Amino acid sequence: MGYRVAILGATGAVGTEFLELLRERSFPVRELRLLASSRSAGKKIRFGDREVTVEECTEGSFDGVDLVLSSASKSVSKRFAPVAAAAGALVVDNTSCFRMAADVPLVVPEVNAEAVKTHKGIIANPNCSTIIMALPLYPLHKAFGVRRVHVATYQAASGAGLTAMRELREETAAILEGRSYRRSVIPHQYAFNLFIHNSPLLDNGYVEEEMKMINETRKIFSEPDFLVNAVCVRVPVLRAHSEALNVEFERQVRPEEAYEVLRAAKGVEVLEDRDANRWPMPVDASGRDPVYVGRIRRDVSQPNTLDLWIVGDQIRKGAALNAVQIAEVAL
Repeated sequence: MGYRVAILGATGAVGTEFLELLRERSFPVRELRLLASSRSAGKKIRFGDREVTVEECTEGSFDGVDLVLSSASKSVSKRFAPVAAAAGALVVDNTSCFRMAADVPLVVPEVNAEAVKTHKGIIANPNCSTIIMALPLYPLHKAFGVRRVHVATYQAASGAGLTAMRELREETAAILEGRSYRRSVIPHQYAFNLFIHNSPLLDNGYVEEEMKMINETRKIFSEPDFLVNAVCVRVPVLRAHSEALNVEFERQVRPEEAYEVLRAAKGVEVLEDRDANRWPMPVDASGRDPVYVGRIRRDVSQPNTLDLWIVGDQIRKGAALNAVQIAEVAL
């Protein structure tokens, strides 16, 4: 017994994490196909006690496949996800290609697992920053009613893939050694610097990453008028995103009440040491599943508002883990 699973984008950061999570979670894999571009074809990757050869993805790659975990480029998903779905596979897609399509569910299992029932062959995995925010925000919304949230993100190189992570390491070393360095992924100096997220700037003055958080949260919560505002920033951290949330509620909520809700929330873990002024950090979250929360306090500038600090691994819960959890629910 088991499923015939294909990983599209198998040699990337998220594709590699898919393999690790399938093994960790004892996902019933009967047959495994690793799909990538022609550049990676022929590469051998170990999965448990097997060695699997990476294949170039073609229209025929999905014959007989039950599940496709996809984390290639948006253009690749646009081309191949419908082909895989037509061949009878369930596609869980990690790109932005289908997230806002009306007939494609956008799912965070801890929030809207029931949405998987409406799929027509494709389920979209939300943006990493959206997932990390949704895990603590939704239980607070259910408990107290959120009127508005403003989020500032501090996003790691992992969000831009393995090459960006390598460039951050190499550029840091180059600057420390007084050498020049040429980047290919990140447009600005990344080491010892930060900047507004490098996704396209839109006509309304927001970058694409910020609007993803706004629009995707509304869809996941099934509240098209939910008030969300975002500013997204790249920071020179290798892995795990951090976010500062300013949350206005319908009534006064004491920090102790919020802590009680979040301690019981699935996928969320409170991590802090107030006496030491020590709160969640990317090094805490890297390689781990939970979204860590701490430093919940009253906003002294306006009523009925709390501030929260959250950190989550972009590659794990922000991408690969959420997709595998979707598959577990759907199958």
